[in-house]
Amino acid sequence: MLRDSSRTVPINLRQSGAPRVDLLVGTRVRKSPFWHKSVEHGVRAATVYNRMYHPRLYFSPDEGGLLGEYDYLTRHVTLWNVAVERQIQIRGPDATAFIDHLVTRAMTGPKELAPGKARYVVLCNQYGGIVNDPVLLRIAEDEYWLSISDSDVALWAQGVNVDRRFDVTIRELDVAPVQIQGPDSSALLAEAGVSGLKDLKFFNLMETTLFGCDVVISKTGFSGEEGFEIYLRNATADADRLWDGLVAAGQPYSLRVIAPNHISRLEAGILSYGQDMDLETSPYEVGLDWQVDLDKPDFIGKAALTRIAREGVSHKLVGLRFGGRQIDWYNADFWPVADAATGADIGYVTSAFYSPGLGTNIALARLPVESGTPGTAVLVREPASADPLPAGVCQTPFQMPRRGLNRPSDLTA
Repeated sequence: MLRDSSRTVPINLRQSGAPRVDLLVGTRVRKSPFWHKSVEHGVRAATVYNRMYHPRLYFSPDEGGLLGEYDYLTRHVTLWNVAVERQIQIRGPDATAFIDHLVTRAMTGPKELAPGKARYVVLCNQYGGIVNDPVLLRIAEDEYWLSISDSDVALWAQGVNVDRRFDVTIRELDVAPVQIQGPDSSALLAEAGVSGLKDLKFFNLMETTLFGCDVVISKTGFSGEEGFEIYLRNATADADRLWDGLVAAGQPYSLRVIAPNHISRLEAGILSYGQDMDLETSPYEVGLDWQVDLDKPDFIGKAALTRIAREGVSHKLVGLRFGGRQIDWYNADFWPVADAATGADIGYVTSAFYSPGLGTNIALARLPVESGTPGTAVLVREPASADPLPAGVCQTPFQMPRRGLNRPSDLTA
């Protein structure tokens, strides 16, 4: 069993596969305001994310499954239920100061986030481990929302401020987002009555009314395509009205409901929390060092991250390209990666898929720094292959997002 001395809890590399078991639907796991709509649209597979049911597939095998959803996303327009991106409100006179203390990027002075804008950010603990990588929305002078990835930021933030050093309230809101992604996204929203989309820049927000519902719209998304996120206020009551309105407005554009597409996000180099990074991973190990402003006077994790920046890291997340069968489903295990010369296991794949855009399998893998140089030959022990698959280390992103961002990591994750 490969052991990584930098981790307290090793990654489980036992290859148990994906046994066919039922996902228990019960009251302990939350159903989002859109869950019943996902059921109506034929959701075929789901997982649990932020203690909520999260759709992962709609298309049938005859429609191509996940690869079919990818094809539809890149050619048309799609609707995603992403209510698992729970919204944590930070509000009060000290909201900006608290956010600046919480995240690793500078949030005051010249780099302060203006109301009506959003920013991809990272929260670290005192050891430099990544707690979460949310999108931060500044709704007003004294109000921010954290649109979170898969960990409990409300609990973390409330714990950080348990002594009430900062005059803020911290709570989850009855706000649930959907995503509209694909080349016809702008046309669909214009059809729905949203004006001013041409002037909405990446990571900017607008507040408006859509189908009689109060929403915040951001030009962001978990794909490399053109797209938007629509944050629905009063979501428990208004979910049906927003969803049904979008479906109706999308009919002229052949709108389809699909799952958040991990093939597209992987091509664009977008990281997935819990797969590609976690609480025992520092930003310097996963290419997020640009997220760390060590010139800030102080923030949670600064001392640890200063030391890590000085001393360097032993492992990094790198890109791989390899052949074999087309990887058309989520990898159930972290696949071992071996040294091509010795055959000894040196790391593991975190995310892998076949890339239609590149015509090959691609993956993100955690490897020792000395094995992570582009062009290095390694072996992937993909469970369905009798023999290890030759692979080559490559740079990420694997291809630039079609939406034209200069830094694909600025997308939500």
